[in-house]
Amino acid sequence: MSKTGYFTHSDCRKHEMGPGHPECPERLDAIEDRLLISGVGDALTRLEAPVASVEEMELAHGRMHVAALRGLSDTLSEEIKAGGPRYAHIDPDTALNVNSWNAILRSAGAAMAATDAVMAGELENAFCAIRPPGHHACRDKAMGFCFVNNVALAAKYAVERHGLKRVAIADFDVHHGNGTEDIVADDRRILMVSIYQHPFYPHGGARPDTDNMVNVPVPAYTKGMDVRELIEMLWLPRLEAHKPEMIFISAGFDAHREDDMGQLGLVESDYAWITERLKDVARRHSKGRIVSCLEGGYNLSALARSVEAHIRVLADV
Repeated sequence: MSKTGYFTHSDCRKHEMGPGHPECPERLDAIEDRLLISGVGDALTRLEAPVASVEEMELAHGRMHVAALRGLSDTLSEEIKAGGPRYAHIDPDTALNVNSWNAILRSAGAAMAATDAVMAGELENAFCAIRPPGHHACRDKAMGFCFVNNVALAAKYAVERHGLKRVAIADFDVHHGNGTEDIVADDRRILMVSIYQHPFYPHGGARPDTDNMVNVPVPAYTKGMDVRELIEMLWLPRLEAHKPEMIFISAGFDAHREDDMGQLGLVESDYAWITERLKDVARRHSKGRIVSCLEGGYNLSALARSVEAHIRVLADV
C-alpha cells in the first residue's frame, strides 16, 4: 500500500450552489485530471470517504448547528418536490442543494477516516479531495462556502478519540480560517498556525495570539518568498515548541497569483516548500503523520497544479 492516501467520494461532486459559483464540482475534476495526466495519482492509495455520524460532527460543532443543517436539507427536499427553490441560502454566497448534506457527511467522514488510517500506520499521510470546504465553519455557524469544519473536526477527533496530547493545524488559504479559530481557540492541545491576506474576508484574525494561535496576516500582493520568510520566523519555532503528534493542513490554494479570489502571489513551488517544512516537523515529532484537507482554490488550472505540487511532496514523488 502507498504511504499517501487520497480520500474522496462522488457525493462531493453533487453539492453545488448555483451557476457560476466559484466553489464548484469542477474543482475536483480539475484535480483528478491533473493527477492522471502527471502520473502522480499512480503513487496514491485511493480510498472512499465514509459518512460521518452526527455524534462525531458534534466534537467540533454545537448540536443545534448540525441539526439545523440536516433540517434545512430535509426541508429543501420537500420543497423541491412541491416545485419550490433548488437552493436553501444560508448567506448570499453559501447555499445547500438537495445533495449537499451527503457531501458534508462525506467530507467530514474523509477527514476522520484519514486520521484513523494514519494513526493506525496504514498510511503515513493523506490528502482529502473533498468539498464543501470547512475552515470558515464556526462551532455554531455556516459561512463562506463552509458548513462543517473538516480540519477542526479531525483535530478534535485526534485528541478526543485517539488520545493524542498535542496536534497542530496549519492553514495557508488566502482567507483566514476564522471557523477553525472559533472551534480550537484556547484548546492548548491544538496549535493553529495560519497565514492569510489581511484586511480581507472574513475580516478575522484580529484576535491576539493566544497560547495556541499563531495568526500571520499579510497585505495584498505579498509574494511567495516573503510568505516563506514569515513561516520560517513565526510558524516553525512555535510548531517545534509544541511538538505535535499529528499535523492537519487546511490546504487552500487561492493565494496563488493566478487566483482572482485573492491578491497574493504564491506559485506551485511555494506550496511545495510549505509542505516540505510541515513534513520536516512531522518527521521529527509526529512520526510523519499528516492529514491535509482541500479548502479554497478557484482558478481550476492553478488549483490543479498546486494540489499536484502539494501531493508530490506528501508522497515523495
